[in-house]
Amino acid sequence: MKKLLIFTGVAEAATGVALLVVPVLVGRLLLGTELAGVSVVVTRVAGIALLALGVGCWPGTPLCGMLTYNALGTMYFAWLAFGGEWRGPLLWPAVVLHAVLAILLARAWLGRLKTGEANNQTGK
Repeated sequence: MKKLLIFTGVAEAATGVALLVVPVLVGRLLLGTELAGVSVVVTRVAGIALLALGVGCWPGTPLCGMLTYNALGTMYFAWLAFGGEWRGPLLWPAVVLHAVLAILLARAWLGRLKTGEANNQTGK
C-alpha cells in the first residue's frame, strides 16, 4: 500500500507541475481543446492543488502537503493580484487567508521538526 501511495503521489505531483508550467499543452492533451484566458489561471490553481496532493501522499507528510498548497497558492494569487489582468474583489482576501494559513502551517511543521515528531511518524 505504501508503494502505491508513493507512486500515485509522484504521478499527481508530476501532473501538477505540468499544469503549472505548460497549462495550455496539458489542456490540449487532456481535453483536446485550447485553454485561453481565465481557464489558464484555473488550470494553474488545479496544478498547485495536485502538486500539494502529491506531497501529501508521501508517508507522514499531510501537513507538508497543506503547507505546499497554501504557500504556492499565496504566491500565485499575489502574482495575479499584482499583475492586474485577473483581479476580483476576493483576490486580496484570498492572498491574505492563504498567507496566514501558510504561516500557521509552517510554524506547526517547524515545531514538529524541533520535537522530532516528524521522524517518529515516518518510521525513521
